[in-house]
Amino acid sequence: MAPVHVHVNPFRAWLGRVMSAPDRTTGLDGLFSGEEQPLRAELFSVDQLARHAAKLAASHQLAAGRGSDQLIPRLDENEEILVQTYHLVTAAVTRNRRISPAAEWLLDNFYLIEDQIRLTRRNLPRSYSRELPRLATGPDSGYPRAYAIALELIAHVDGRIDADSLNSFIGAYK
Repeated sequence: MAPVHVHVNPFRAWLGRVMSAPDRTTGLDGLFSGEEQPLRAELFSVDQLARHAAKLAASHQLAAGRGSDQLIPRLDENEEILVQTYHLVTAAVTRNRRISPAAEWLLDNFYLIEDQIRLTRRNLPRSYSRELPRLATGPDSGYPRAYAIALELIAHVDGRIDADSLNSFIGAYK
């Protein structure tokens, strides 16, 4: 199977699945252009993940030189969407609307997400992503290799990452 090349914001795709109510009077309609697809692909077993990672490693070509800083701006964009989503879900609960289990999870765990965003900003300088090896070719061209690898793994385990799948995937990629 060919690698999944997704340059979409997974949070926007997730948000579209979370919001089950047809009432969109919240001012967030502009976030959804319909161009982004969920971050999903064929589900792989641990062995299939390892084979896929090896093929992926063979196909990746690294770019020379330093890249641009894309990760922290992407974090900023994701944070904005998450905060808007949190407010949207909170408003739905206040109006006694039903929310999905994913929306409930967001309400219960939003403080953890905020903590991780704060830690990332504090511990990673804005220039950090410029130092990461970048892909030279293909749909992921210009993106950090680690970002492309993470997207592939997430897509093929439907976002359910465990130690075995992560270790197997990274080990086979090396």
